[in-house]
Amino acid sequence: MRLLRGTVVLLDLNPTRGHEQRGVRPCIIVSDPEVVADQRYSLLCIVPVTGTPGQGALYPALGPGPSGLTKMSYALIDHLRSVDKRRVQRAFGLLAPSELRAVDDGLALFLGFGDRLAPEPTPHVQ
Repeated sequence: MRLLRGTVVLLDLNPTRGHEQRGVRPCIIVSDPEVVADQRYSLLCIVPVTGTPGQGALYPALGPGPSGLTKMSYALIDHLRSVDKRRVQRAFGLLAPSELRAVDDGLALFLGFGDRLAPEPTPHVQ
């Protein structure tokens, strides 16, 4: 199964420890499929989804629709983790491009890449 970035999948996240998201829940794949295909192990990088609203860039809103989500949901960027592909129980659909951009912005902030991803300033021409 080839899973694209932004695909919403149903995963079993158990077992967990501490404050990690647990249970069977929707998650967003944020791995690049080309990198995943070239890895020694079949791991996916995912961001869990919740129905509980969060505040700020680490909890972007995700609407119901083609993604397969049935209600207003929120990405939990601060729960980013790698999981084995065998945890995937079902693939639903893809996030809207604007939602994936919001997830990417949250990932850049969470991982400290915000300054590296900012566009280069254009030179001032007189």
